[in-house]
Amino acid sequence: SEDHNERIASMPGCERHSAHSVLREVQAARRLGVRSVVLFPKVADALKSNAAHECYNPAGLVPSVVAAVKSSFPDVCVWTDVALDPYSDQGHDGVVSDDRLGDGGKGRILNDRTVEQLCRQALCHARAGADVVSPSDMMDGRVGAIRDALDAHGFTHVSIVSYCAKYASAFYGPFRDALDSAPRLDSNAPPNKNTYQMDPANAREALTEARLDVEEGADMLMVKPGLPFLDVICRLKQHTSLPIAAYHVSGEYAMMKAAAERGWLDEKASVLEALTSFKRAGADAILTYYAKQAAMWMQQS
Repeated sequence: SEDHNERIASMPGCERHSAHSVLREVQAARRLGVRSVVLFPKVADALKSNAAHECYNPAGLVPSVVAAVKSSFPDVCVWTDVALDPYSDQGHDGVVSDDRLGDGGKGRILNDRTVEQLCRQALCHARAGADVVSPSDMMDGRVGAIRDALDAHGFTHVSIVSYCAKYASAFYGPFRDALDSAPRLDSNAPPNKNTYQMDPANAREALTEARLDVEEGADMLMVKPGLPFLDVICRLKQHTSLPIAAYHVSGEYAMMKAAAERGWLDEKASVLEALTSFKRAGADAILTYYAKQAAMWMQQS
């Protein structure tokens, strides 16, 4: 919405921000020393399609907000999410086929068609002023394709943070509530994202995915979720010289919030302990919904 914020029931303390409110939020974070922000859009249903064409609309929500943030706060590093699910009427990170040859007699995720759209999306964000594009889709070959597209259009300075180890996790529920980006069970879409996100039981695959993304030109590697996969963060740190980021995801945030609200946990102590565990495991950067609070708590200690 352009004129008011909306609370997110499953993520107490977080809101869907209006375009104007984002600037106030970035200013507040900046004052606390948080100089990197990530933008995730809630897109109107009328703008959604299977091919997610809205994801590269230069007048769309994300490029408009990127331009506004960079104009007001040029020293803030703006990351954007590169994925189709917020713009998809199927609720998937990829374009869904119109056949029924996939799992369970549903459609398939079309990898190469999706990568074409991701390149257009990344270029749209770069033109708006994004410092970092972060493909979170888990399609094969997308890092190399995005790097080539950015370089060919003069955006050699725009970095790529690749979600190289994004697991098909149960901890994404609140985020999908916030963005309305869950698979549409009444459509031709697969019922889950298991065919392209990683099996939570498989740690070794992360090393393969990381190696491929490094070869394709990634500048940083992301592990998602964070706390259930500290071992994966540690493994990647030992096997690559690239910086490692950890995503402290919505389900992790919601659990800690709910326990703290019930008096079952000391929120400050437990959150800082969790964030410390990411650093101990080897994370160089942490994406967390607790960023402002954590920065405030650390200043107070």
